[in-house]
Amino acid sequence: MAHIVQVGAGSGGMVVLDLVAREPQVKRITLIEPDVYKPHNAIRHYFPQEAAGLRKSELARQWLAAHRPDLEVQCLEVDLLDMSAQPKIEAAVASADIGVCAVDNEPAKYHWDALMRKYRKAWTLGEVLSGGIGGFVHVFRPEGPCYGCVASALKRSVEVDSAPPPDYSQPGGPVYEVTVPASKASISVIASLHALVTLELLQNPDYDPGFTCVLLALRKVPQVFDEVLRPYRFRIERMRECLFCGEAAHRGAAEDLDEALAQALDRLAHA
Repeated sequence: MAHIVQVGAGSGGMVVLDLVAREPQVKRITLIEPDVYKPHNAIRHYFPQEAAGLRKSELARQWLAAHRPDLEVQCLEVDLLDMSAQPKIEAAVASADIGVCAVDNEPAKYHWDALMRKYRKAWTLGEVLSGGIGGFVHVFRPEGPCYGCVASALKRSVEVDSAPPPDYSQPGGPVYEVTVPASKASISVIASLHALVTLELLQNPDYDPGFTCVLLALRKVPQVFDEVLRPYRFRIERMRECLFCGEAAHRGAAEDLDEALAQALDRLAHA
């Protein structure tokens, strides 16, 4: 009986959740999602506008019950970073076979990665680029690179063209592709790939997709993507100097690592 623990049931997270839940081998799902469904969510979500005001977790539970009445679903309506909720979250992680991350909050990704490594669980992550021009799917294993390794390596090595790309991490910026939100179609493509990789990894723990991260271009964008539907594959090794999983992490005190995490997030925010 496979147990999946997932954080996030937004527009992309629900696509992943729906697809993995339809597989007969998945018998149990724990969903971590504290947010309330809002009217503006409806254009990119499965749920109607009339559902605004209800919790996303409850709407997800109803959706799954309609399509997989035999599925055991546990909803934790807590913030992943809430320290008081950690015992419940860790209990779910400890009993899971695989983890799924479908949030776009950087501190949450680092925290999720730390939980997965603590309990030696494989996990997957999907990320849609602003404007829906493309997206990443990442595969993490306990013995492999952590999220910190991957984020650092991609920041140094991803060069699609010779010219520096616009800053797609800043919605509302001056570039057209940044100001336009990702379409439901773009979100669904990346989320479907995310679900596919998750299920392959669940079926075969030794599954090797040929990458640690894959970046799929969905739109042609000057100085960024010259071709549509072109995949960019990256194999990333664990970094000895990584502040989160490398030798420095084992040498440093807890307060040093907390400071390092704060510095890393600050660099990402101002990159």
